[in-house]
Amino acid sequence: MNKNHTANPPNASNTPFLTIKDLWKAFGKFVALREISLEVFEGEFVCFLGPSGCGKTTLLRAIAGLDLQTSGEIEQGGNDISNLPPAERDFGIVFQSYALFPNLTIEKNIAFGLENTGKGKAEVSARVNELLELVGLPDQGKKYPAQLSGGQQQRIALARAIATEPGLLLLDEPLSALDAKVRVFLRHEIKELQRKLGVTTVMVTHDQEEGLSMADRIVVMNHGIIEQVGTPAEIYRDPQTLFVADFIGEMNQMAGKALSGSSVQVGQQKLSCPDHEFKNGSQVIVAVRPEDIVPHGKGARSQGAKDTIKTPGNAFEVIVSDMEFLGSFWRASLQSSKLGDARLIANLSINAVHRMSVEIGKTLKIEIPPERIKVFPPSQKVSQGSGLEDV
Repeated sequence: MNKNHTANPPNASNTPFLTIKDLWKAFGKFVALREISLEVFEGEFVCFLGPSGCGKTTLLRAIAGLDLQTSGEIEQGGNDISNLPPAERDFGIVFQSYALFPNLTIEKNIAFGLENTGKGKAEVSARVNELLELVGLPDQGKKYPAQLSGGQQQRIALARAIATEPGLLLLDEPLSALDAKVRVFLRHEIKELQRKLGVTTVMVTHDQEEGLSMADRIVVMNHGIIEQVGTPAEIYRDPQTLFVADFIGEMNQMAGKALSGSSVQVGQQKLSCPDHEFKNGSQVIVAVRPEDIVPHGKGARSQGAKDTIKTPGNAFEVIVSDMEFLGSFWRASLQSSKLGDARLIANLSINAVHRMSVEIGKTLKIEIPPERIKVFPPSQKVSQGSGLEDV
């Protein structure tokens, strides 16, 4: 996993703007980051995603120079910035807590960084008005931070961060202090603003929905290392480790054993799957997402009609043991004697539940498409919350 992640995303240039090489960070005997190597391309929006304590904030602070790395190099725009103080690095930063000056007006907050650049008052005033218009708050300049909502304050913090037109924008959990509806609105606004400005952006978050919806690429971190780097679709549909599969979205995990290069067994049920390299009879974890389980109804035919079973060997009967209504779909708990102690969670559309009259206690035939099965070596699950503050 400790590899140099350089895959070029579709929405960015071919030029690496930020390069991290073999970066380590230790606090005494505690190693917060180990062997981090990563390239962020010019104009790209990258998200550091992971649970509390995984090292994502420590990595962001190292990039900003707020906590210097123990070893390793950081380059920005082709220049080595590894040991530069924050004031000499080309970035703007937005914190979770907004960090606005409460005794200054909104105009003065945005102008704070501009006043030290040698610009005249008229030029600074024009830039402030331009930024207020850009973040959708053109009439709020004379107010103080306490007179604005949390969402409005975060927009002002963003305006202040981009006022000096930095080459790099750093976002440290910028939306986590806001309520759900404001978060959804602002993540769209921030992404649109980033696209419009074309500024290279790195954001830290523990919210997988935020990462999936905003990032060009996601860097999944765990215990100070990079587990996987990829586009949101790659991370979700093709997790490379059990941790990524478990942390991103919902994932059924069943203890099983490998049979051949393209099949596994869970309980008494043999399942076809993509080719794997596990030895015959070795213990594995068989994983499938709830939405990938296809319901067919009891006695569904293997040919014809709309309940056609494409892979008969991966189809078997289950009993619906519980159901939970989640608005746009039903989440059904499934069990089968063939699976032994394993339990499955399936996300079923409202139409499918209605069409097949799915209810608790009913027998249902399901199919697990081979291409949607992931096979991992067995390992201890990593808790998504360590009880520690993020570092």
